[in-house]
Amino acid sequence: MPTRMQRLKKLLVLQEQLKAMHELRHAGFVSQSIAARKDADELVERFNAEDSLSGLFPDVYHRGIGSALSREDANLKAAAAEAGKVAIATVRTNMVERNYREARSSYEREQGDRERLEIIGQRHKPVRPR
Repeated sequence: MPTRMQRLKKLLVLQEQLKAMHELRHAGFVSQSIAARKDADELVERFNAEDSLSGLFPDVYHRGIGSALSREDANLKAAAAEAGKVAIATVRTNMVERNYREARSSYEREQGDRERLEIIGQRHKPVRPR
């Protein structure tokens, strides 16, 4: 039984690391999406400013804005996909944790039963006459 417990403990650690990785990736995609949106907003502000060169190079501004908005969209989609992976990893982690707790509890119960049986066996040993 200890080997099963050890395997489950290692699997639990691995699942927690996997979940943390997906959470980190999700946060990264959300952060990149926010940054892309900020870039698009700044380009729009510069485009609308009176002292901008938007009258001379409108295509450059439009391409930059379009690029920033498409980066935002791509990062939002990637963040949504990672959120799904976080949910799956959470379910798996909870399942492994529950199995580990059950295995540990069962092992501790069996240990207690063995110890009680040994104590009972020692009390009821017949005394040999000398």
